[in-house]
Amino acid sequence: MSWSTRSRWGQVLLVATYVWVARCGPAPPASQPSIVFNTVPEAAPGGSEKRALMDGRVVGARGDDRIVLFAKSSVGVWWVQPLTAEPFTRIESDTTWKNTIHLGIEYAALLVRPGYRPPDTTEALPTPGGDVIAVATVKGIGQFVVPPPKRLSFSGYEWDVRQTPSDRGGANDYAADNAWTDAKGSLHLSLRQREGQWTSAEVTLNRTLGYGTYVFVVRDTSQLDPAAAIGMLTYDQGSADQNHRELSVEISQWGDPSVSNAQYVVQPYYVAANVSRFAVPAGTVSHSFRWEPGRAVFRTIRNSGAAREKPTIAQHEFTSGVPIPGSERVQIHLYFFRYSPRPPQRDVEVVIERFQYFP
Repeated sequence: MSWSTRSRWGQVLLVATYVWVARCGPAPPASQPSIVFNTVPEAAPGGSEKRALMDGRVVGARGDDRIVLFAKSSVGVWWVQPLTAEPFTRIESDTTWKNTIHLGIEYAALLVRPGYRPPDTTEALPTPGGDVIAVATVKGIGQFVVPPPKRLSFSGYEWDVRQTPSDRGGANDYAADNAWTDAKGSLHLSLRQREGQWTSAEVTLNRTLGYGTYVFVVRDTSQLDPAAAIGMLTYDQGSADQNHRELSVEISQWGDPSVSNAQYVVQPYYVAANVSRFAVPAGTVSHSFRWEPGRAVFRTIRNSGAAREKPTIAQHEFTSGVPIPGSERVQIHLYFFRYSPRPPQRDVEVVIERFQYFP
């Protein structure tokens, strides 16, 4: 997720909620640990290059306590700040804290013990208890206006077009006009640079499908820029259960031109057995996966020649870690892999000719 900035003059004092665990015992002391916000960023979707200063102080913290900051996206998900790899904010000797974070519509600060390990994202903030000492929230300055939704038709289905930032592949912005269909019904996704900032594209099916076969017919991606990434997958945005139920075909070299340009993945990707890499040749190909209980079989074939003559390019079967259906939906996206050593050398466009689903 990504987000930009403005400071509030004055001071917003929010005393964090403190849970006193007792049935009929005495009320908690008046001097419980609390968090004070001094500078609060504006409420806005912002952008991947836009950040804002947020600062404040704590009352009643110990010397080894730390602050964890979160920003809430317009879709209701809290994202740890400033980065998933850097989730902690230091408390100075004078009890103040500060950090530069991405924007959101609402912000939160947690006072935590050293043993606390924050999630990258969460739909609900933790309550005080254990390693979480205090929690405080504050609305962003000003009023955030949610952009009107955009929907398009593709292959007989309705798809929602992403217009808000995402942290897939690093902090990326998305533009509604980066996704469209042509006169023949093919889906076009573009990765474009606008006024010095890259904007990506993503569409999400507006319904769940569950077990079955998913097929994506894709035009030539053999010359895809190494910093670009294409994903065709199932994804449960509303729940992190079972790694968001993600099964994916990914076309990318992840910034390294020396590696193969595609992979099949059953999340989490950092488990070696969950990834099968292969090379996609020139020409139009069909990527598919058959999702069944305890089993996912991926296959890529050339899309030329008679139906019985189409040669198989790659195939792999996963039988471990395969999720069960929930509220997942199909997503197709093209984005800038932000960890690439260099950005895309030019605008990128990919064409998905057809999507098919068979129960």
